[in-house]
Amino acid sequence: MIALDSPAAPHLRGTGPLRSSAVLIGRSLRHSLRDGEGLVMAVALPVMMLLLFTYVFGGAILEEGYLDFVVPGVVLTCAGFGASSVAVAVNRDLRLGAMRRFRTLPIVSSTVLVGHVVASVLRNLLATAVVIAVALALGFRPTAGPGRWVLVLVLVSLWILAITALFAGIGMIAGSPEAASGYGFVLLFLPYLSSAFVPTDTMPAWLRPIAEHQPMGPLVDALRTLLIGTEEAHLLTPVIWSLGITAAAGLLIVRVLRRSQDR
Repeated sequence: MIALDSPAAPHLRGTGPLRSSAVLIGRSLRHSLRDGEGLVMAVALPVMMLLLFTYVFGGAILEEGYLDFVVPGVVLTCAGFGASSVAVAVNRDLRLGAMRRFRTLPIVSSTVLVGHVVASVLRNLLATAVVIAVALALGFRPTAGPGRWVLVLVLVSLWILAITALFAGIGMIAGSPEAASGYGFVLLFLPYLSSAFVPTDTMPAWLRPIAEHQPMGPLVDALRTLLIGTEEAHLLTPVIWSLGITAAAGLLIVRVLRRSQDR
């Protein structure tokens, strides 16, 4: 027999973070494809919301041009719907033993979360493209040039990354998949407390500052200006919000992950 510490023993090496991340991203994407109903609903719900607000509520909110007004808010709401499933998936891995199994493998344990987050970002970008295509079919006519569309893609991607990381953090601290779903559902109300669906000047005076300065408010306004506005969009505030949320969620995930490894 060859001793494990002898020169003749094979040198066992772990998988690097890039390789393990790629494998786990593929795992999460395959789970998404197998969960066809969840993938369809992640796209169908924002499309139904777009139709509902455009044809049922739109005339009561704005007499004309409501479709152009509401599309940015629906796009960001779409991101929330798509990211909410990450909380349940992460919690399920944590509670049902998959995370414990991954920790026995020679990989960086945090790449498990990277797999969930990146796969969710890709799914959400696809859903966002579908929602915009439906909006164009309904008559949405943005005036943005190629440069502004690139900025729109950057802002939406940063927000999707932020909200997905936040949902992953919720999945890490929730006591069950059901609780993770419930906690995440509260975040889905953020778009309604902003200028996403109604102008903020129609809100009560005490509520208006909250709607204008919570994370969704500046982001919706920036997207609306980029897509259909003529003046310069204020991009710094939504970028700071998105990066700040991502950083806070990352710190939460790292802290919970380390604490759970110590048990």
